[in-house]
Amino acid sequence: MFEEQKKDAVEKIKWVWWFFKEELPQFLSNWRTVPRIMMVLYGLVFYNTMQWFMALENPNNAQAGFVSVVVGAGAAWFGLYVNGKSSKVQKTKKFNPEDEQIG
Repeated sequence: MFEEQKKDAVEKIKWVWWFFKEELPQFLSNWRTVPRIMMVLYGLVFYNTMQWFMALENPNNAQAGFVSVVVGAGAAWFGLYVNGKSSKVQKTKKFNPEDEQIG
């Protein structure tokens, strides 16, 4: 019974290792996951900054400068996002537990 559980655990570990080695890089690169998440986060920062600035009763130059920096950083980040290209990560093979060596 212990040998069967050990074999199942090793198979699961091999599958997880294969997923991190083969599937995850392909997903993150080809689908440009990280830049998309960063654009969504920038959108939230921009929205919150604008809400904060418009709620100020008498904004001063330092506060206006801060908003200007946030907007300028967004323009630069969007330019990098639009002009960036995904690096096509090719899958090398299908999962075969006998091929994976652990340890």
